[in-house]
Amino acid sequence: MAGFQKSLEKFHQWRINKLSTKTFVVILSILIGILSGFVAVIIKNAVKLMHHLLKVFSNEDMHNYLFFVYPIIGITLTVLFIKYVLRKPVRHGIPNVLYGISKRKGFISLHNTYSSVITSAFTVGFGGSVGLEGPTVTTGAAIGSQLSKFFRLEYKYVVLMLACASAGSMAAIFKAPIAAIVFAVEVIMIDLTTFSLIPLLLSTSSAVVISYLFLGMNVLYPFEVETTFVLEELPFYIVLGIVSGLVSAYFIKTYNYIDKLFHRLKNKRTRLLIGGIALGAIIFIFPSLYGEGYEAINSGLAGNTDYLFNGSLFVSLKDNYGVMIILMVMVVLFKVIATSATFGAGGVGGIFAPTLFTGVNTGLLFAMFSKKVLGFTHLNSNNFALIGMGGLIAGVLHAPLTGIFLIADISGGYKLFVPLMITATFSYLTVKAFTSNSVYNLQLAKRKQLVTHHKDKQVLAIMNVSDLIETDFMILKPEDKLRQLIDAISISHRNLFPIVDEEGLMVGMVKMDDVRHLIFKQDVYDKITLKELMYMPEHWISPTDSMDEVVKKFEASGRYNMAVIIHGKYKGFLSRAKVFSRYRKHVEHFSHD
Repeated sequence: MAGFQKSLEKFHQWRINKLSTKTFVVILSILIGILSGFVAVIIKNAVKLMHHLLKVFSNEDMHNYLFFVYPIIGITLTVLFIKYVLRKPVRHGIPNVLYGISKRKGFISLHNTYSSVITSAFTVGFGGSVGLEGPTVTTGAAIGSQLSKFFRLEYKYVVLMLACASAGSMAAIFKAPIAAIVFAVEVIMIDLTTFSLIPLLLSTSSAVVISYLFLGMNVLYPFEVETTFVLEELPFYIVLGIVSGLVSAYFIKTYNYIDKLFHRLKNKRTRLLIGGIALGAIIFIFPSLYGEGYEAINSGLAGNTDYLFNGSLFVSLKDNYGVMIILMVMVVLFKVIATSATFGAGGVGGIFAPTLFTGVNTGLLFAMFSKKVLGFTHLNSNNFALIGMGGLIAGVLHAPLTGIFLIADISGGYKLFVPLMITATFSYLTVKAFTSNSVYNLQLAKRKQLVTHHKDKQVLAIMNVSDLIETDFMILKPEDKLRQLIDAISISHRNLFPIVDEEGLMVGMVKMDDVRHLIFKQDVYDKITLKELMYMPEHWISPTDSMDEVVKKFEASGRYNMAVIIHGKYKGFLSRAKVFSRYRKHVEHFSHD
């Protein structure tokens, strides 16, 4: 071990002497892209293998009943692995990356380099109604985080490596490098500088090459544009955008509501039982909600609705148009419930695939309703199915650019770029009227742990109260006399004096200005106690406060120093000057390319 440590130190010295930090970051971005590509290959093949094994042991006569049982088995295996093998929580994909950036200085735990792969393979492989992109991104980001820590990169380069890993993972799983870079900027919320673009391009291209080598060069969702956009269809794409925004708002609010319900259940076995049974029942009735929905999405893009009936109780009604419309409405409404139940029961997965599934069904439903009921028979259902996917990404993820470029990339549908832009924009504008945060950001925003593109808020989010506490204030007791205070004033460079009792509780404070009139009255030095002079400040700070809250408290109080108190105990003071100075240093650091 000592030998390895010595070799490592020699390597660090060599790197510092021979390579500039930017050159090394560029090289590291290629390595991270390659590793992210392998993560996507491993996770995809693991799920494919599980699906194959389940089919081998399946009995066609018991198909529907197995749909009920398999997801429960998969989530149970996931929960058991987390509880007895890993013994650490596995956070949900992309929110885990955002949390790592905002509150852990880019650090993502080592176990995330493998735990999300195993748990999501169990969850999705056995039919959990979630996707693989979230776990893939988490795993890639964890690798990027660990390598950044190993090579001792400073924070702004750690964030860049996390973005490279996340973009590489997305590029590999969707074979969409341009969309992956847009995703890193829009969702991971990295500032796209001249320098950061180079590592992002290298990591995504490296990841895609690995994906091509092991998963083939075909796009994920093959799509052939039969009819291109005509101006007369503009109103339909605007309305589809509004509908997509409304469905997105339903998706986000339903997901959040069910998440709250499960969090109220403190017993994990109860969560597993309720979530597993609910998920099994939903998939039993609507088999198209089984797993990622990859095959269903491709069928929908081809205009084939057989996936709604295959293996279902309604297979005999396959030719009934009314039943088909009702089933499509139901899968749109129940997909988010199935996804939420999967997560609530303890499963691990991503939101991207459920969003794409909901989008393709929303677009297809809109087109079929417009054609059959409203009589606009000239509309191309396949185009609307494709563009509905972009509309839901724009709405659910609050990422219109990701929606536009991802759908164009994964389908080769750049001929429909204009309607994609229109639908994605109107979807985003509509959903923003109902919720200010995406499905990824909702929980982090509630805990005030969200990094945003707003430079001030981003810098404040990475600053911690505990790093700024000043403890060089002279502490006095309430029983002390004025003489002790005068003595303290004579040797202290501070004009504030915290008054703390025997148990460490802050009971008040005294300012020098409050006793200035008593300084020359030596006859009262031993008569007046500090208990008579102290006051309890109206405003104080908790170590758990976000820096945004701290700034608001400084503005509301007009104070230049505020006490830091936790559970009544005195910890120190925070000064406005130090907060501002540290803020300026961070802004200068991040703005430097």
